[in-house]
Amino acid sequence: MLAPKEIILKGLGVSPGIAIGTVHVRESGSIAIPEYSLKKSEVAGETKRLKTALKTAQEQIGRMKDKSKTIPPAAAEEIGFLLDAYEQMLGNSRLVRGAYRRIKDDRINAEYALQTEISDIQASFAALDDAYIAARMDDIKEVADRVIRALTKTHVKPLNTVPKGSIIICDEMTPADTAQLDPKRVLGFGTVLGGAQGHTAIMACALGLPAVLGTAGILQQAQSGDLVIIDGSQGRVILNPKPATLAAFEARQTERKKNLKRLERLRRQPSITRDGVDISLGCNVELPIEMPGVINSGASSIGLLRSEFMFMNRETIPSEEEQFVLLRDIVKTMDGRTTTIRTLDIGGEKLAQAITKDIGESAQSALGLRGIRLSLKKPELLESQIAAILRAGAFGPVRILLPMVSSTREVKRTRAIINTVAERLKSENIAIADPLPPVGVMIEIPSAALTADALAAVSDFFAVGSNDLTMYTIAVDRTDEQVADLYNPLHPAVLRLIQGTADAALRNRIPISICGEVAGNPRFTALLLGLGIRELSMSAHSLGAVKQRVREIEITAAQNRAHFIMSQTDTGRIAMLLDDFNGLV
Repeated sequence: MLAPKEIILKGLGVSPGIAIGTVHVRESGSIAIPEYSLKKSEVAGETKRLKTALKTAQEQIGRMKDKSKTIPPAAAEEIGFLLDAYEQMLGNSRLVRGAYRRIKDDRINAEYALQTEISDIQASFAALDDAYIAARMDDIKEVADRVIRALTKTHVKPLNTVPKGSIIICDEMTPADTAQLDPKRVLGFGTVLGGAQGHTAIMACALGLPAVLGTAGILQQAQSGDLVIIDGSQGRVILNPKPATLAAFEARQTERKKNLKRLERLRRQPSITRDGVDISLGCNVELPIEMPGVINSGASSIGLLRSEFMFMNRETIPSEEEQFVLLRDIVKTMDGRTTTIRTLDIGGEKLAQAITKDIGESAQSALGLRGIRLSLKKPELLESQIAAILRAGAFGPVRILLPMVSSTREVKRTRAIINTVAERLKSENIAIADPLPPVGVMIEIPSAALTADALAAVSDFFAVGSNDLTMYTIAVDRTDEQVADLYNPLHPAVLRLIQGTADAALRNRIPISICGEVAGNPRFTALLLGLGIRELSMSAHSLGAVKQRVREIEITAAQNRAHFIMSQTDTGRIAMLLDDFNGLV
């Protein structure tokens, strides 16, 4: 009998690592949704039926929260945050209000009312054409499906009963599904649907499960019992691997485990170069559920806390008190290490309708009303956020970072608001940061980099956002597949702007950090240090590898190579010189 043919499928690697195990195909369990009209006399009964189903779903979420206490702490924290959001959506959310209204006004059954409301919400989200918002839609659909299953009494076989050593292959893995996974039984998973922005990806990382999402054709090719490899680092699913392929991945798996142990030993080691220069390595944080990973990484700070999470998945703007509580908890978790909080940067790729609904298309434009521009346009919004930050600063060191700054006037206006808010809080005998937190500027557009000396005169620190700086400098949208190959942070124009900004910070004696993707890539570490950067901020899972690279570097050698690189005009030549240096050290 011929051996099954090896099949390699490409997807989106969202949780790194390699898993080798046995396929467990999970049927999608799609729900047949009945559609029928109601008599006027039946409306009250149908409303009660929906209320009962909502209560059932809430009880299920409660049980999942209890169960989450038995899994690894980092994952439990993330799952708890997600389940809290689910509970809110099962309360007085647009989804629930819309379903009740449709039962009453349209006289349709509860399942159909939920499905119709979901379609409406999905259409409004699709109009925004935004990956982050699309991922939030997945969470809303998961909640609606849970209620519909309660209404139709449809049950899905739990994932915690799969055979030990399984790799789950399915149509879609929801965050709630992921919450059921036991890493002692399940080694990883691959799906047809899903993206990197969703909670499923975050939770898979927390559980340490390699995962590949968005893998077309996987259900047609995989059969339960097949041998399968999940390569979460490269985004590949390999079915029925050849002996040579299997041996190669087993070797990679062993090597990865050794590397992780080596990086774990570095966690408590200082981030210091071979010639004794201290380098600060911090973490970027998008959601509070990432905090356990930050602490476990040994980060010296949060170099960038994106405050947008407080304004997502809700219709109303969070109050000062709500923002304060969320920020306070993060600051307290850092236990004396600095938290740099970026003020609201909704716009472009991240939209919250509660704030931007009266702005129109400008909020969707990378060149529109976003960042500090939006905050100054809505001063009451900025004042509330500043108050929350100042109050959180009473519980640990914080810094305030202003995004999308293009002029000194924006910084001065913000400082005036900070002072006004501080005086108000003091008059109300509310504890705040004392002294007031440092105020810094994101250097992410060319005009800011080119006027760095002027901005340094009104700022306490700089943070270079290399992703946006690259995009704006070479006019490339890396999400556009037609030009994505042109996106290159090693473009000489980008490097000169970073160098000029670093020089301005040094002249004006203010700290400078970099928090774009290049900060978390060891390939760029020597060049950034050579250009004068001494603070890097990155995702928690990147920190160990960057620290290892820092400890291999001599600053003098890095400066000499950076000086030589800055004399070049060809991107290919620059890349060759950098890679050559990395290979020699």
